[in-house]
Amino acid sequence: MPVFGLPLEQAEERITKKKFGQYITSQNSPVQPEKFRGYHTGTDFEIFLEELNANVPVQAICDGKIALKKTATGYGGILVENCELDNQLITVIYGHLKLASIAKKAGDTLAKGEEIGILGKAFSAETSGERKHLHLGVHKGSAVDIRGYVQKEAELANWLDAVRNMFL
Repeated sequence: MPVFGLPLEQAEERITKKKFGQYITSQNSPVQPEKFRGYHTGTDFEIFLEELNANVPVQAICDGKIALKKTATGYGGILVENCELDNQLITVIYGHLKLASIAKKAGDTLAKGEEIGILGKAFSAETSGERKHLHLGVHKGSAVDIRGYVQKEAELANWLDAVRNMFL
């Protein structure tokens, strides 16, 4: 049985561009123009064409407590949730969200499968000028680390591939 819930409907079909651990440069990126370089710390879940101007709900992948809800460079709206996996603390990063759609605040609890909010509008402040998609990262421990990329492959050891815990 999968440990994590799905963050979006049809989640597996949406993983088409940037996967966990992929080394991204402006030359090899599946997204152009590319602003970032390094090892991707999360998985990007893309929207379907018909969802460009539609509300796309994002669900919590685990039971936990909201650690952070704010605007962050590179993400626009971001929510960080503290959860446990195999009795170890983890932080889950949900990036590119429309903050105004998130009713809960830091300190509130989330249940696995509960709707958090919706994805931000493409190429707006809600997504920090990025395409409309969900960046989902899982960092080991309780420290809030929202980096979307790390520069050394060894640093990926501090992160988990969330997808491995979704589709078992």
